[in-house]
Amino acid sequence: MEDIMNFLIVTGLSGSGKSGAVNALEDIGYYCIDNIPPQLIPKFADICVKSHGHMSKVAIVTDIRGGELFYELDSSLDYLRKSGLEVKVLFLDASDEVLIKRYKETRRRHPLDEQSHGSLQKAITMERGILSHIRESSDYTIDTSDMTIAQLRETIFDLFMDNPDDRMSVKVMSFGFKYGNCREADLVFDVRCLPNPFYIPELKKYTGLESCVRDYVMSFDSSKELDKKLKDLIDFLLPLYRHEGKTSLVIAFGCTGGKHRSVTFAENIYHYLDDKGVKSRVCHRDIEVGKL
Repeated sequence: MEDIMNFLIVTGLSGSGKSGAVNALEDIGYYCIDNIPPQLIPKFADICVKSHGHMSKVAIVTDIRGGELFYELDSSLDYLRKSGLEVKVLFLDASDEVLIKRYKETRRRHPLDEQSHGSLQKAITMERGILSHIRESSDYTIDTSDMTIAQLRETIFDLFMDNPDDRMSVKVMSFGFKYGNCREADLVFDVRCLPNPFYIPELKKYTGLESCVRDYVMSFDSSKELDKKLKDLIDFLLPLYRHEGKTSLVIAFGCTGGKHRSVTFAENIYHYLDDKGVKSRVCHRDIEVGKL
């Protein structure tokens, strides 16, 4: 079996945060499948390999929910490794006290509820015994006892993201207020306070994508100062958003028609972020509105 880039088995104690870990893995490009019986893992791995790179980052969650089938995990892992596939195991853990608290908050039944005759503490103890050898041999172990969801995401990003700078993508937009606000934006900056090229006859028909408009907008001291302050603010905010686990940020610039000033500033900020290595893209919502 040919190797694929990343093949990750996610397992651990029930209630330890596997769902949160998988959500974070999906955000950084992993193809994730939850609650698959270990016997099917080799077959699915073969499908991934035959996808010729289309499924190069894969995470599979398998745990005690599979009942008796879960006991085949060791043999499935051995088969994959003997086939030449590099497999890593991520184990999620938490203290008994935290697991009990989480179960009480969610009012869910433990997968070993029947075997433990309804005793949650006994179910957790039984599960620890079943999983002890997997925990000891795992490649990565995360104890989520004192973690928030954002901290778990940050830990997953640090462990499994190819480029840490890609943990958050930024979309920079321009729009025109006359066509409605930008509802998807996290940050909206109104640049209608700046001189408007629309009232310059030789510039009216052009947009902020043309140098003649950009040069006019940025020829004013107020524009230059605003550009500087915006870049300083964005430099300050991005690490804070990343720390809180945000994976997507939309920055929008609005002017009256969405063709001149807002486009100029959106382009400026996009190129600034791109030059700094921030995963970003730019779009201009209303730049074609009204054109024949």
